[in-house]
Amino acid sequence: MGILRIGHASLRVMDMAAAVRHYENVLGMKKVMEDKHGNVYLKCWDEWDKFSLILTPSDRAGLNHVAYKVEREEDLDELQEKIEAYGISTTMLPEGTLPSTGRMLQFNLPSGHEMRLYAFKECVGTDVGNINPDPWPDDIRGAGAHWLDHCLLMCELNPETGVNKVAENTKFATEVLGFFLTEQVVVGPNGSIQAATWLARTTTPHDIAFVGGPRMGLHHIAFFLDGWNDILKAADVMAKNKVKIDVAPTRHGITRGETIYFFDPSGNRNETFAGLGYLAQPDRPVVTWTEEHLGSGIFYHTGELVSSFTEVYT
Repeated sequence: MGILRIGHASLRVMDMAAAVRHYENVLGMKKVMEDKHGNVYLKCWDEWDKFSLILTPSDRAGLNHVAYKVEREEDLDELQEKIEAYGISTTMLPEGTLPSTGRMLQFNLPSGHEMRLYAFKECVGTDVGNINPDPWPDDIRGAGAHWLDHCLLMCELNPETGVNKVAENTKFATEVLGFFLTEQVVVGPNGSIQAATWLARTTTPHDIAFVGGPRMGLHHIAFFLDGWNDILKAADVMAKNKVKIDVAPTRHGITRGETIYFFDPSGNRNETFAGLGYLAQPDRPVVTWTEEHLGSGIFYHTGELVSSFTEVYT
């Protein structure tokens, strides 16, 4: 019962043609449809639902909403009651608000980010099918991302005023939405400030993450690759396509993920994330990173922070 996994992300882009080329040629996604409003829907080859990314035309970049799929239709009603009881208002959007998608429970996290939950989206199958499938399709392009893996949301954090939307989001996500905490960064006197958290509903190290900053926004959406060789190939693809790379291939201490960060043409940060990291389970002890080891937590190889990584987001 409850949330199964990430379902899709909806991003604002300023040049739709350039954005579509990026997600098709660099990530390897496929455009599945375009609606009458000019929104474009895409999916990765190893995803079975109709779409996992919505691009909407805008004059600024950023996140419209992130959506998670629940197991049963009744979960939407039960979660609506729990969210309302927590003090957060909700709206039940009717079936068809998004193409090929059932009704959606819409609300804002304490940080202000819009989240939607849904139980139904049209299943179109993976590109290799589910009867005697090959391990990968013949027409794979670019990095060949398997699926949309997670998102990281920037949340307002100001110790001087006592505002900590990271902690508020984490409390809400664990107590109401059923996520469990896998890792955290604590800073300040005696580690009293929860500055970043990674949470899961599946068995991967994180299905969503919250990190503190001066304002709310989107840090990145991430796409899954098999392993380190695929990360290096992805970097080659980015170089060939003149993509702006933020952080070259490396490893995280946090989540143990192998990674590369880069930007779409509008400035929305993407990540290709590889490797299992570890088997996340609700009873696995939470990993805590302290302030003096934050550099190694984020970039394990160098142990040094990259200013753009923490200061630039949409």
